Amino acid sequence: MKCIVYIDGNNLYRSAKELGFRVNYRNFKNWLHQKYQPTSVYLFIGFVPSQTVFYQRLQECGFILVFKQTVLVGGVVKGNCDAELVLKVTSDFYEKKFDSCVVVTGDGDFGCLVEFLSNAKIRVLILAPSKKKCSFLLRNKNIPITFLDELYQKFSKDMKEKAPGADESVQGSLSS
Repeated sequence: MKCIVYIDGNNLYRSAKELGFRVNYRNFKNWLHQKYQPTSVYLFIGFVPSQTVFYQRLQECGFILVFKQTVLVGGVVKGNCDAELVLKVTSDFYEKKFDSCVVVTGDGDFGCLVEFLSNAKIRVLILAPSKKKCSFLLRNKNIPITFLDELYQKFSKDMKEKAPGADESVQGSLSS
């Protein structure tokens, strides 16, 4: 059975941060691999030119990065990757690249994607970064959802520790 993991990077990062955790991406990738044995793990993320060292380290951890061009709006970096994630999952579905998939998000905008895959008899699991922030538009789809709130300690670290090679306002940690 072929499984692919698709990660809404901003949703994962922001939810963990709100709960007081900094995702250790190396540990998270290892945890995903042990739990789901994916053939590929895609991380959808806004591209910030000053973070190239961080992106390189993510790739060294085994993530396949899919970037979205970012813009600065009122001093805040914006780069929503929802459309890119939906397009990649849909493309992989039609190319029969997976039999099951894991989507890491709590964003209700992905409700239609989850419903599409479920109707096509694809086994879908949602890993929602936060139980509190998981949209009803995902929860009402009768799809298994695992909430990461209780699991962050397996692959995260305390927010007080500085991430090497990464601006903490952009992502998280890569240290082991």
